[in-house]
Amino acid sequence: MPNFLFEGRSGRDLSQVFGDSLLFLLVESGAMNMLPASSSQPKLIAASFWRRLDQPGHDCCRLFRFPSGWKLHGMAVFVESGQPCNLAYEVVVDSQWKTRSARLTGFRGKREIDMRIRRTKGGNWRVGTEIQHAVADCVDIDLGFTPTTNLLAIRRLNLAVGEQAEAPAAWLALPSLKLKVLPQTYLRSTKVEYEYEAPSVGYKGRLRVSKLGVVEQYPGLFEIATA
Repeated sequence: MPNFLFEGRSGRDLSQVFGDSLLFLLVESGAMNMLPASSSQPKLIAASFWRRLDQPGHDCCRLFRFPSGWKLHGMAVFVESGQPCNLAYEVVVDSQWKTRSARLTGFRGKREIDMRIRRTKGGNWRVGTEIQHAVADCVDIDLGFTPTTNLLAIRRLNLAVGEQAEAPAAWLALPSLKLKVLPQTYLRSTKVEYEYEAPSVGYKGRLRVSKLGVVEQYPGLFEIATA
């Protein structure tokens, strides 16, 4: 898709911020290596690369299509509360863009992270073996450190221009790494813009998206990196 940019110069920007060793991790041992072998070969649909606007950081992600749904593979490198973070993530959704599972690996400062999240057919969320009752009514996962997961609600809702919908998400917040309900509202104002609000975290802005639904401009937080 022409709206997804993965520029070499942005890679150099990342190296300047985080150093060559972390850039090597991003390219050589990050999301690329999280994709499991499958008898049904995935189809790569697109790849995107963002820079953070609120603090040093970058994020890259690839979107794959499977016969049974979609999969996001990405990695984010950033600084959170003074701690360097390197987080590889994977999100699997069904053909209707409803979350089935997510995995998060990496580190925040000295803390190693390896989380497995699953949403059952009955709508129950689990982190490992522990049921997450607080987010039982949520359909979407929202990884709080990346703009990629807004795609899930945007595609699932499939709003027409002028339509509005509530989309509370199971939000994985840092540094707690606990799932919480994140109330969200999407109003599709044009074919490529949404008036977005998450009142519990005090955010309101106009998101600009690609034709695929990936956020390209997330005011104050992220933007697609360009040359």
